[in-house]
Amino acid sequence: MYKAPVEEIAFTLRHVAGLAKAIDDGLLGDLGEDLVDAILSEAGRFASDEIAPLAEIGDRQGSRIADGKVTTPDGWRDLYHDWISGGWNGLSASEEFGGQALPHMLNVAALEMWNSGSMAFALCPTLTMGAIEAITAHGSDRLKATYLPKLVSGEWTGTMNLTEPHAGSDLGVLKARAERRDDGSYRIFGQKIFITWGEHDAADNIIHLVLARLPDAPAGTRGISLFLVPKFLVNDDGSLGPRNDLFCHALEHKLGIHGSPTCTMIYGDGRFGNEKGAIGWLVGEENKGLACMFTMMNNARLAVGMQGVAIAEAATQKAVAYARERTQGKAPGWTGSGQAGAMSPIIEHPDVIRMLLTMKALTQGARAIAYSCAHATDMSHRAGKGTRHWQERAALLTPIAKSFATDIGVDVASLGIQVHGGMGFIEETGAARYLRDARIAPIYEGTNGIQAIDLVTRKLPLSEGNEVRGLIAELRDIADGVAQSNRDGFGGTAERLRRAIDDLAEATDWLLAQLAAGNTTEALAGATPYQRLFGLTLTGCYLAKGGLAEATDGKANDRIALCRFAAENLLAETSALKDSVVNGAASLAAARSILA
Repeated sequence: MYKAPVEEIAFTLRHVAGLAKAIDDGLLGDLGEDLVDAILSEAGRFASDEIAPLAEIGDRQGSRIADGKVTTPDGWRDLYHDWISGGWNGLSASEEFGGQALPHMLNVAALEMWNSGSMAFALCPTLTMGAIEAITAHGSDRLKATYLPKLVSGEWTGTMNLTEPHAGSDLGVLKARAERRDDGSYRIFGQKIFITWGEHDAADNIIHLVLARLPDAPAGTRGISLFLVPKFLVNDDGSLGPRNDLFCHALEHKLGIHGSPTCTMIYGDGRFGNEKGAIGWLVGEENKGLACMFTMMNNARLAVGMQGVAIAEAATQKAVAYARERTQGKAPGWTGSGQAGAMSPIIEHPDVIRMLLTMKALTQGARAIAYSCAHATDMSHRAGKGTRHWQERAALLTPIAKSFATDIGVDVASLGIQVHGGMGFIEETGAARYLRDARIAPIYEGTNGIQAIDLVTRKLPLSEGNEVRGLIAELRDIADGVAQSNRDGFGGTAERLRRAIDDLAEATDWLLAQLAAGNTTEALAGATPYQRLFGLTLTGCYLAKGGLAEATDGKANDRIALCRFAAENLLAETSALKDSVVNGAASLAAARSILA
C-alpha cells in the first residue's frame, strides 16, 4: 500500500527546489517551517489512508453512465466530500475567494500525493484548480464573484473543453460555435470529447470552460473564444437554477484511469426542453480565448508532470516491497537465513537492484524538476526586480517538467512490472494499473512531442538564449560543488555531471544556431531527444544538489549514493542523445519515404 514519502518531499522542496531560501528571504509572507510540515504531513496522511485504499475499487468499477447521469465508483463521492472539507481545493487560491494563498510549491507537493493515492481521483481537483486560475486571471468581476467561491471550496468542480472529434492538438479547426445574445450572454453549440470529469455525482454543479468560435471570428486560432458554461445556471442569490442545455452523451472506455469519467459532451441540442443553446458567458475578450485557456493549460501541464512523478513513486514503492518479499534463486554472496538451499529475496540480485535504483533515481529527479518549476512560478509573483528571470525560468522548465516526468512515469511503471515478473502482468498485484494509468500522461495537456516543439522553438530563445545558458551555468556550479566536496561517496559523479552538462550545452548552442539560421525542420528533428537530454542532466544535477545539502534527516549518505548511481549508470545516455540532436536530422529526412 502506498505511503506518502513526506520526508523526501519536504527535503526536496526545501533544499533542492528552493523553499527554505524563499522562506528565509521573507518572500513567502508568514509561511514557516512548522506550517509546511503540518500541511505536508496531513496531506500525506489523507493520501495514504483515505485515497489510496479506494484506488483499486475505482480501477475495477470505473465510472458508469445511465440516462446521461454519471456515477463515480463506490465510496468516491464521500471521499471527495471528505477531501474538500479539509480545504485542500483552495490551498493556493486567493484569500479573496476563500483560498489559503499558499505557495504553488505546496500545492504541487500535495498534488503528487493525491495522484499517488489515485491518479483517477486527483484529476477532478486538478481540473478545478486550473479553472480557478483561468477565471481569476481573465474572468469579469461578476464571473469571479459568482463562481470562484464555490470552485475554491470544491463544492463545484471545473472542466476544460478543448478537444473535438476532428480537432485534437490543432485547435484552429474546432467547430463548436457561439452566438451572441442581447443580454450579454452567449449560446454554445457543439460536441467536445475527452472531457475529464465532465459529468459526475460528486459535486452540485460543474463549471465548463469551453472553446468555441463566433460567426464573424477570424479563421484559425485567432478566432477562438472562451466561455464559462455551467451545468446548472446560477440565480442572483447564488442558488442553483435550471439545468443548462448540455449533457454527457457517453463515457470513453479507456486503457487506464478508469475511475475518472472521460466524457463526450453535447452542447445546445435542446434535450431539456429549453431554447436550444447552452447559456455561457465570455471569459476574457472575444477571439482571444486561446490565451485565456493557456493560463489553465500551463497550470495543467505542471500538474500532469506531477502525475508522472506520483505514478513513479507509487510504482517504486510497490516494486521495492515486492522485491523484499519475493524469493528466487540465490544471489551472489548472499548468506541469508543460513538454511541450506534457502532462496534469497530478489532484491539481493544485482539486476533487480539496478532496476529499483533506476526507478528511485528517475522518480526523485523528476520530482526535483517539477518542484523547481513550481518554485520558479512562485518567485515570478514575488521576486520584484527578478520577476522576468523567474517567469522565463518557469516557462523554460514547464515543458521539461511535463514531458520528462510523464515519460519516466511510464518507464518506471514498466520497470515495476518487470520487477514483479509474471505476477506484474497479472492484474491482482496492482502493478499493471500504474502502467495503464501512466500511459495517458505523455499524451494529454499537449503531447510530449508538442512540449519538445515548445521547448526548442519558444523557450530556448528566451532573452536571446541567456535564460537557458544561465540555468546551464547553475548546473556547472553544482558539478563544481561535488568536485570540491571531498566526499568519497560521490565517486566519479563530478566528471559524469560535467560531461552531461557539456552535452546539454553543445546541443543547446546547436539548436539555437539552427533556429537563428531559419533551419526549423533540422532543429525540430532533434527536439524530443534534446528534451530527454535536458531532463536527464537536470536529474543528475538535482540529485547531486540534494546530496550536497546539509542533511536534516540523516539520509545524506543515501542521497549521495543514489546520485552516484544515476551519474555513473544513467548519464552515459546524454552523449548519444546529443549526437541524435546534432546529427539525426539528415537520416530522419532520408528515411521519410519509407512511411509513404
